[in-house]
Amino acid sequence: MSDSAEEEFTEGPATPADAVEASTEVFVGHRELLFSIVYNLLGSVADTEDVLQETWLSWSGKKSRSPRQEIENPRAYLVRIAVNHALARKDAITRRRETYVGPWLPEPLITKTAEEPTPDVAEQALRTESVSMAMMVVLETLTPLERAVFVLHEVFGYAHTEIAGILERSPSAVRQLAHRARAHVQARRPRYETTPQVQQEVTERFVAAALGGDLDALMEMLAPEVTMWTDGGGKVRTAGLRPVSGRDKVCRMLAGYAERAPKDIDVHYRHVNGDASAVVFSEESPYAVIVMDLTPGGDQVRGIYAVTNPDKLARVRSGPDGEE
Repeated sequence: MSDSAEEEFTEGPATPADAVEASTEVFVGHRELLFSIVYNLLGSVADTEDVLQETWLSWSGKKSRSPRQEIENPRAYLVRIAVNHALARKDAITRRRETYVGPWLPEPLITKTAEEPTPDVAEQALRTESVSMAMMVVLETLTPLERAVFVLHEVFGYAHTEIAGILERSPSAVRQLAHRARAHVQARRPRYETTPQVQQEVTERFVAAALGGDLDALMEMLAPEVTMWTDGGGKVRTAGLRPVSGRDKVCRMLAGYAERAPKDIDVHYRHVNGDASAVVFSEESPYAVIVMDLTPGGDQVRGIYAVTNPDKLARVRSGPDGEE
């Protein structure tokens, strides 16, 4: 069955009750995909959940108005609704960002390892379609339409003709958006892959050096052009108000953090947006999520993303698997 955005209808369930049950089952079956697409467009779990609620209302309203009609391609229809609700919400998010204190980072999603069960929709979505924290930061520099085209095409594999139907744009316009978005992303983040083992090993060495105040080890690990983003949302005094670049400056910042850090720090190594990362707790409460972005060779750290805003850590749990 083609995944185009055209609405085609066939005979549906015989009663309104049957229609509600069937439409609910269809929506739940696609919720994982919708969550992943919308989160990659917005970078906020709360906003993503709101968009999914709006999508459900649009979907269930359509179904209740036409109880004997069945949408032949519900996946395409739901994706179109969700993407357009997300784009409509993007303006409000942009206005919020204008008054945000300090650097803004996406809300981290803590995921389990491949061997662990993943009952949570967010974890299931990110298991198959993970966009790293570093890539999410780059995506923030695209226009909303460029980001939508890039995410749908590069991450989820939609054809340009399918995206044209979703966004109600011509295929040629979508191709132009895709070209601009791809060039923009490539200029800021050339494609390469670091193995999970290297990511984990470097992250553990970095955290040990940073918390231990080992400046020599940090200087060796950090790339000369390293940049550190600290997202405290104006609610954490130690968080920087702007990104810090350069090995010496980042080292000094990390040394200051080590001196002011709580004494009861407990570090868990988990996957954040698909990457091996450090989740730091103090008295079993989330203190920070730290994600490393490595150089193409994987031997040095070129980006450090530290989320300390308590609002963005509200879903982080201290249990062995990230659960209470």
